[in-house]
Amino acid sequence: MIEPDHPDLSIGQQCKLLSIARSSFYYTPKGETERNLGLMRRIDEQFLETPFFGVRQMTWHLRNDGHLVNEKRIRRLMRLMGLMPIYQKPNTSRPAKGHKSYPYLLRGLRVDRPNQVWCSDITYLPMRRGFLYLVAIMDWYTRKVLFWRISNTLEADFCVEALNEALHKFGSPEIMNTDQGSQFTSFAWTDRLRRSGVRISMDGKGRFLDNIFIERLWRTLKYECVYLHAWETGSEAKAGIRKWMTFYNHQRPHSALGGRPPAVEYWLRKNETQPDQQVQRVA
Repeated sequence: MIEPDHPDLSIGQQCKLLSIARSSFYYTPKGETERNLGLMRRIDEQFLETPFFGVRQMTWHLRNDGHLVNEKRIRRLMRLMGLMPIYQKPNTSRPAKGHKSYPYLLRGLRVDRPNQVWCSDITYLPMRRGFLYLVAIMDWYTRKVLFWRISNTLEADFCVEALNEALHKFGSPEIMNTDQGSQFTSFAWTDRLRRSGVRISMDGKGRFLDNIFIERLWRTLKYECVYLHAWETGSEAKAGIRKWMTFYNHQRPHSALGGRPPAVEYWLRKNETQPDQQVQRVA
């Protein structure tokens, strides 16, 4: 996919054209033992079912499943995966030191049109001998995935790159909602939104349901795509995710949309709200 010796395009330019982080090209799936990678896969599967499991509960669950693990190992792996359990106390998605958090703006808000509210989140992608991270930006009303990007680190850069692409292709939403993770409280992310006139909303601490639609997307993606494959490389993972995202947006019936796929609903409703404007369809 990437040609290191391309006569005209640098590796960075090729990565940009393919919408992948440059670091993904250099990614070599290594660093964790086969046992730890297996545990991470089990933790990921269980976390989809019980997002309120903290380190202690996850450790007990794995022990009951026959795995000889201690809390120290599970804490490290959950931190590496970017998993934050949902507690009924203010101690979950904590922004990085010096980062500002923002109030939740969607409580009681009637969302009734495309581009009124977008949401974003990051999830962990297990592979055969490593792992990656996926960020997605979704339109809240139609559930359409506007843009996504894969990275091998949890730095904010790949999130901001995805945001820039979504803003370029679809314009600016009125509100962007995320959790309080360090990527979304970073200056690069919040400054980009402010400069685009977007109001910033963040989930309340311990409020799993505040960003429920994208959490449901992750569950669907993993059970319909990720867990059915054992990707070897970042390129394979990207191709698999791209194929499923296209299916999800354009073909997969959505119960909340009367059986219409998200992309169909997005353009239908957008045309209804902008009857006098020529709307260019973007895949």
